[in-house]
Amino acid sequence: MIHTSQHKYALQHVRLSNGSNVAYIDEGSGEHTIAFVHGLATYGRSWRYQIDELKKHYRCIAIDLPGNGYSDRGKHDYSMHFFAGCVYDFIQQLKLQNVILAGHSMGGQVVMRLLQEVSDATSKLILCAPAGFETFSPMESSMYKSTIMMLDMFSTEENSLRQSIRTSFFQYPKHIDEMVEELIQIMRSHSVRNYRHMIDACVNGMLDEPVYDKLHLIKQPTLVLYGERDALIPNRWIHPVTTKHIAEEGVKQLQNAQLEMIPQCGHFLQLEKPHLVNAAIKKFVG
Repeated sequence: MIHTSQHKYALQHVRLSNGSNVAYIDEGSGEHTIAFVHGLATYGRSWRYQIDELKKHYRCIAIDLPGNGYSDRGKHDYSMHFFAGCVYDFIQQLKLQNVILAGHSMGGQVVMRLLQEVSDATSKLILCAPAGFETFSPMESSMYKSTIMMLDMFSTEENSLRQSIRTSFFQYPKHIDEMVEELIQIMRSHSVRNYRHMIDACVNGMLDEPVYDKLHLIKQPTLVLYGERDALIPNRWIHPVTTKHIAEEGVKQLQNAQLEMIPQCGHFLQLEKPHLVNAAIKKFVG
C-alpha cells in the first residue's frame, strides 16, 4: 500500500479519451497555467520545488503520464506520439487556458512532438534538459538499445531506477532518497513485466521518433535549460561532446529560443538547483 497522505499536494484524477485514468497535481492560480511533464520513469512530483514557488504566481499542474506514477497502467505503445496525444487531451479535458508547457528530459521530447503535431498547443515552451536535441543514426540507436539491454541483464529494475536517478545529479541531494523510495514502492505495486515494457517502449520512442529535424516548426518563445554537468545528455560513449554543444545546436533550430546553462548541476536540474530554475522560469513567463 502506498501512502500519499504525507505529501502536501493532493492528487486528482481525470480520464482521458483513450480510457487512461491519469493522476495530476493542481495548485495555485494566475493568468498563466504551467503544465509540467516529467521524464522517463518518474512522476509529477518531480516538479514539486517548482510548484512550491511558482504556485504563488501561476496555476501549476503536473501530470503523471500513463504507465507512470499514480496513473493507470495499460496496454499502450508508450510512444512519443502517444504521450503527446495524452498531454493534449489532458489540456482539453481540464479546459486549460493560457497554457505554458514545461517538459523535463523525455517530457521535453514529448512536448516538442506535441507542438510539431498541434502548433498552437501552448503559448510558450519550457524545456529542462530535453531529450530530442541529441540525434542518433540508425547504427547509434542500435548501439544505445543494445547497451541498455545488456545493463538490464545484470541489474534488477529497482537497482536500475536507483542508479539512473543517482547519475541524474551532479551532487546527489540526500532528500531525494524519499522520492526514490516512493517510486520503488509504486513500481512494486504493479507488474514488473509491464514496467519493463513501458521503459523499453519509451527508450525506443525517444530514439525512433526524432524531433530534431522539425524543431524549426516550433514558433513559440522557448526557454531551454540544461545543467552544465549533465551526465546523461549527451551519451558520451556515442557522442564525445559537451552538454553545452548539444544544447546550443538544438536551440539554433528553434525559431525563438533562449538558452541558460545551470552551473554545477546535472540532468535533474529542477530538483538539484530549483532556485535557479524557478528564477529563470519566472523571468521567462513574466
